Amino acid sequence: MILGLSLATFTQLHVIISLIAIVSGILAVAGMFNAKRVMGVTALFLITSAATSVTGFMFPTAFDAADVIGIISLVVLGLAVAALYAYSLAGAWRGVYVCCAVLALYLNCFVLIVQSFQKISFFHALAPTQKEPPFALAQGALLILFIGLGVVAFKKFRPLAQAPAAV
Repeated sequence: MILGLSLATFTQLHVIISLIAIVSGILAVAGMFNAKRVMGVTALFLITSAATSVTGFMFPTAFDAADVIGIISLVVLGLAVAALYAYSLAGAWRGVYVCCAVLALYLNCFVLIVQSFQKISFFHALAPTQKEPPFALAQGALLILFIGLGVVAFKKFRPLAQAPAAV
């Protein structure tokens, strides 16, 4: 039992939170491409991404690479929250926010690929130890995609200080 839930139910809750974080993160980054502050979606992304990391620590397993990713994600999310809410994206904080938001989304997607290769039989058959080329290609493609997304978001996300926040 975790938080009064069976392990299976808790796992489902964790997965749902993770998927919400990924979808809302995609929408938040898409907003950056149009220089829009999609505040509701962004808040949902930041909260569910943090919840994903926190609930990930609750599984009854030994400290491992997933926990390291969770710690990195929480630090990155903390910086994104500070840049957005405490420093209002002023000066260099705009870049900090963009980089941290994109990195947090990348980490969520990175874990999604890891979990997909572990849990989905089709993918598991392609890379049972996650040391095979299909796994490396999937993670490499994801990394290249997110580097490109990050560069575009960094260049385009320059919201006007006086513009009202979009929802």
